[in-house]
Order: sequence, then structure tokens, then C-alpha cells
Amino acid sequence: MREEISDMSEDDETGERARWAPDLSKNRSDDSDSGPGPPIGDSPPPFSDQILENVLENVLEFLTSRRDRNSASAVCRSWYRAEAQTRRELFIGNCYAVAPHRAVERFQSIKSVVLKGKPRFADFNLVPFGWGAHFEPWVKSFGAAYRHLERICLKRMSVTDKDLTIIAESFPLFKDLTLICCEGFSTFGLAVIAERCRHLRVLDLIEDYLEDEDDEVVDWISRFPETTTSLESLVFDCVSCPFNFDALERLVARSPSLQRLRVNHHVALEQLRRLMARAPQLTHLGTGTFRSGAGFGEVDPNLDLVSAFGASRSLVCLSGFREIEPEFLPAIYPICANLTSLNFSFANLTAEELNPVIRRCHNLQTFWVLDSVGDEGLQAVAETCRDLRELRVFPLDPSEDSDSSVSDIGLQFISEGCRKLRSILYFCQRMTNAAVVAMSKNCPDLVVFRLCIMGRHLPDRITGEPMDAGFRAIVMNCKKLTRLSVSGLLTDKAFEYIGCYGKLIRTLSVAFAGDSDGGLRYVLEGCTRLQKLEIRDSPFGDASLISGLPFYYNMRFLWMSSCNLSMRGCKEVARNKPNLVVEVIRDGVEEEEEEEIEAVEKLYLYRSLAGARTDAPAFVKIL
Repeated sequence: MREEISDMSEDDETGERARWAPDLSKNRSDDSDSGPGPPIGDSPPPFSDQILENVLENVLEFLTSRRDRNSASAVCRSWYRAEAQTRRELFIGNCYAVAPHRAVERFQSIKSVVLKGKPRFADFNLVPFGWGAHFEPWVKSFGAAYRHLERICLKRMSVTDKDLTIIAESFPLFKDLTLICCEGFSTFGLAVIAERCRHLRVLDLIEDYLEDEDDEVVDWISRFPETTTSLESLVFDCVSCPFNFDALERLVARSPSLQRLRVNHHVALEQLRRLMARAPQLTHLGTGTFRSGAGFGEVDPNLDLVSAFGASRSLVCLSGFREIEPEFLPAIYPICANLTSLNFSFANLTAEELNPVIRRCHNLQTFWVLDSVGDEGLQAVAETCRDLRELRVFPLDPSEDSDSSVSDIGLQFISEGCRKLRSILYFCQRMTNAAVVAMSKNCPDLVVFRLCIMGRHLPDRITGEPMDAGFRAIVMNCKKLTRLSVSGLLTDKAFEYIGCYGKLIRTLSVAFAGDSDGGLRYVLEGCTRLQKLEIRDSPFGDASLISGLPFYYNMRFLWMSSCNLSMRGCKEVARNKPNLVVEVIRDGVEEEEEEEIEAVEKLYLYRSLAGARTDAPAFVKIL
């Protein structure tokens, strides 16, 4: 899954613009019955206490971290009330963790909302279509309570055109709509937002799935006001249907504050040049189609793309390149020295084609690329991009038997050349402990280490040993690590190391790895700050699931798929933890089917202040 480079990196926080919002998935301070604070309907404090509370409110206005605010709300009743009254940003990591009415009753002055829906493995098509995460109950509650709401960011939610209409009609000051990996809406809903949200600054559509039939596509770009707009960011590269380019060109021309623009594949090179000429102030550009032919006609030989990019001196981020011809890459050479972020994660380019670009990007801090770059291309990155902070290498072919062209050699190059690295996602087929150990020693400031070996239980390619030593070094030497993904041949020792040294880990993903139930027990007992645990295609079963009973209330969720779980083990958890929601997801189960299925294919376990949801489809059984 490839999220937006600039502001929407997938971390415990949804992204840079969302990281200061409070977390309603925390039991400790989310509601009146989860901390020392009073019920919502508590009587107001006496007059003297009211003065102190007013002073406290002025102090809390400067408290921006949502975790600090959660802690402040747990101090006493007056702090609980004052903190609720001063919150302006709301973060809800699971839309089923709390009821909408409880959120709006407690927090009455919210201006910004970040709401997440489906579990993250929905990105890998492991959550069946129609699972849930409907935005409707939330937007209705917000519409009635938050007249001054300005921003909504949704991730993995089901959003309808009606929901978008409610947004446009309910919030007269609305400015920012960001939809990430959402589904259910169409260009009709986008047209309503464009036409009625007169103060709109951000409309970012990132990897969404629109439900438009060919004969129902609405000319939504033309619905923006004909006067000068306040647009600062417009991202719609996931909108696959054609649109009115002339309307887009006029919109860009009358949007002097536009900084970010990502267009879809219906924008040809000549059209891209025209847009760039209209908006030389752009800092982030998604290129659309970077090639000739295929219905666009031959590119004008007089088209001076080099001059067009050369005139765009403000560009620091380039992305898109979904359809690209390498011969046009020299056009971006003039701005390479200014780039801090470059996304080639949809461009099937070889090291030979990419190296001339990479060698010019000395200031690059974020780089996303396909594994077609090869170890040779990563060597060029290591030798040129000394200031690199984030690297993501995606698979061109995600199948397990694909012949990935990056390996431990490329990882070794990166660790030796990019010592300021903070985050890495690395898909490969071949790896060694030595390369992972080198990464841990050369890049000790790593916060995110996600190694995805795309085969089942693959050992060190040279020694044939398990990958235990490599992951031991990562958790021992990278003291700031908060997110870890493990894969490959691992014994219980590797999980013992993670539990022993990974004290700051909040998100752990396990794929095609594991030895026995004891391994998972080490993690649950040792990683005391663990919030999100994702496991797929691993040998863990009922024993490991039940061993986590003392810890599940402290976690946000547990996902397990293609493991060795049974209905009996899942029911045991449900009986012992009545405040947890235990969902068994069954593929292809019809509503009238009542046959008990003993083996559990997918388990989603999460804490909730609202209890079991009422909108579960037939293939979801809540225990």
C-alpha cells in the first residue's frame, strides 16, 4: 500500500497534520467511566473552583500532544472538564471504539476530526468488501454538534455521496477534506463538496475507490466557484474517470495559494506543462501521465518540458509517474537538486534509467521506489542521498514467487550511506542476518523498521540460519524503535528478543514467521507499550491467543489471519474479556448459513467503550 508521501505517512499517528489530535481509542481517559473524571452530566464547580478552572483552560490551550491531553484529563475532575472544553482536534483510531454521541457529548468545541475505520490489513484485501466502517452515524452526530468544524480526515472508511452532502450542508466554515483508502462515494459527492464548501483549502483523495458508472460521471472540477478560490491542496490521482481539463486549468489559474497538485493519468505531458505554467508556486506535484501516445497523440517535439520544470523553482516533492516513458525523465533534471521527496512507487524503471535522476537528488529525504531499481540503484541512492530519512521499496510483483531484484546487498548499501535514516520499508526475496545487523549499527536512530521477505519462512540466504540474529540486533541497537515488521524464518528466540528489548514498540506486524505459541507469548509479556499487533500466515494458535488475556485491554487491536485459531479459543477470549469485541470474519458465508465453523480464518479483536457494533454483515460473527 502506498500512502501519500508528504503528510500522510502510515504511523501510529495518521500523518503530520493529524498527529496532535486526541486518541479516543484509549480506555484510560476517553470517557467518564474510564478515568477519575466525572460523568458528563456532572454539576458545575463552585465559583472559586470555576475561576481556577478558567485559568486551567487557558493553560491547557497550549497543550498540543494528544497523549499529554489524555494524561491531563486523568488527573482529577476539574482537569477532566477543562481538558474536554479546550480540545479542538479529535483523533479516533477505531470508529467502533466509541459511540459517536459519547464523543460529541464530551468534546463540544471540536474543529478537526481524524477517524479511522477498517483494520490496516484491508490494504492487502484481507478484509472482505462490505465489512463496515460506515461514516454515516459519525457525520450525522458531527453535523448536529460541530457547526464550526473545519477539517475531516477519514482513513479506510465507507463514505457515501449523502455523507459528503451532509458535510457541505452542515459546516459553513469547512476547509479541509482528506479521504484515504475510502470507498462508496462518486464524482457526484465530489461535485457537492466543490460547489458548496466555499472556504475549501484542501481536497485530498488518496488511493480511494470511487463508484462511478461510465454514464454517471459528474463534471466535478467545473463545480468549484468561478471566483478566486482558497485551494491549497488538490489531490485526485486515484480518480480514474476523465474530467474537464479546461476547467482544471482555470481552477489552477485562479488559486494563487495552491501548493499541492496531484492529477490523474488523463493529464498528458502538454497539459501538465500548461498547469505548471499556471502555478509556478507549486511545492508538490503529482505528474499524471509522463509519456506520449496511448490516445494522447504524439508529444509536440517543440514541447519544452525542461524549461517548464526549470521554471518551477518551488517544487520539493514529485510523485505520480503511474505511466512513464524513461526518455522524458531528463525533463525533471533541473529541479532534482531541490527535491526532498520523490515517489517512483508506480514507475517500473531500472537502475540504468533511474540513476541519472538519483545522482542529481543530493537533498532527498524521502524516496519511494519499486524493487525494479535493483541493488545497483540502491547503491546510487546510498552514495548520493546522504540526508535520506525515509526509504520505501515496494514489490513490482507482490506474489511470493516473484523474482525481486533487491536483496540484502541493497540494504547493506543503504545502511552504509544513509546513516540518518529514520524509517524503512523493504520488500525483498533474499536477506541475510549480516545486512540487518549492519542496518542496526549504522542507523541506530531508526523509528520504523519494516522488513518484508516475500516468501514463507525464508532463512539467511547465505548461512541458512534463521533470521533471529538480525532482528535481535534491530531491537537491541535501535533504541527509538516504535514500529517493527518481521518476516522470514524465525524461531521463538527472535520473539523473545523482541519482548526483551522492544520496550517502545507500539505496532508489530508478523508475516510468514514464527515457531510456536511461545513466541507470541514473549511479545505480549515483554512489549508493554504494544498497541497494534498484526499477524498473518503464522503458526500461532489458541494457546498464544489465550496467553494474551492479561494484555488485550491495554492494546488498541489484534488482527490474526491464516493462523491456527479455533472458534473455541476465540470464545474463551470473549468470555474472559467482556469489554473486548471479538470478531470472527468468514469469507463467503451467506446470511442463512448457520453451520458452526471450528477453524477461524480471520480474527479481529479490539477494545470498545460502545460494545459490539450493530452493523456487522453476515460474514462477521461477533462472539
